[in-house]
Amino acid sequence: MDPVIESIRQELKKNADPAIRETSKRFFKEPISCYGMKTATGIAIAKKYWNEIKSRNKQEIFDLCEDLYRSGYMEESFIVSEWAYRLSGRYEKGDIKVFRHWIDTYITNWASCDGFCNHTMGEFIEQFPEYIDELKRWTQSENRWMRRAAAVSLIVPAKHGKFLDESIEIATLLMTDKEDLVQKGYGWLLKEASRKHTEEVFAFVMKHKREMPRTALRYAIELMPKELKAEAMKKDW
Repeated sequence: MDPVIESIRQELKKNADPAIRETSKRFFKEPISCYGMKTATGIAIAKKYWNEIKSRNKQEIFDLCEDLYRSGYMEESFIVSEWAYRLSGRYEKGDIKVFRHWIDTYITNWASCDGFCNHTMGEFIEQFPEYIDELKRWTQSENRWMRRAAAVSLIVPAKHGKFLDESIEIATLLMTDKEDLVQKGYGWLLKEASRKHTEEVFAFVMKHKREMPRTALRYAIELMPKELKAEAMKKDW
């Protein structure tokens, strides 16, 4: 084991809080492994050790990330998210294979999914927008976290008004997904897209409100004016 990984795990154990660990479990339907600590503590640890490893070549850092993911601990996955995003100036097209593998293999809860995809995948897609087609393929995966990733990878760009058509296409592909966390994921994407494109997202919701699960619909209209929310929620069938 790399000494850095060993040091990180010792520090995570030292900061573990059993009370926070138990409280954290309430936010997940599936079993999770976590040390139990405030998010700020985990981020501080990630930043501290980033300063030790940032001069290494990218593949070495990817290998360290894989070691962290293998543990199954949520806080270690958050360190991966922090480090991977800090590598954004060194992204290359081929990194999509690594990122896809990590999501498909190691991500097992919404927090790890969003932590990685919102920033690392969002930045990667902004740099290499041709990989939007990759996200569209993920919508058909048997792995629900890949399907959620397809939506939440565009959250940050959508918030700034980018990729509207692509966001709507991904929402369409995920429209009738049975998993509520996938429904919430594409609903959240539509919500962020509505910040700059309220009319377009509202029109999409109204067109599909009969087939869109209410969970996704509520997320999608959350930021809209009251009158539009009322219209979208009206049962007209």
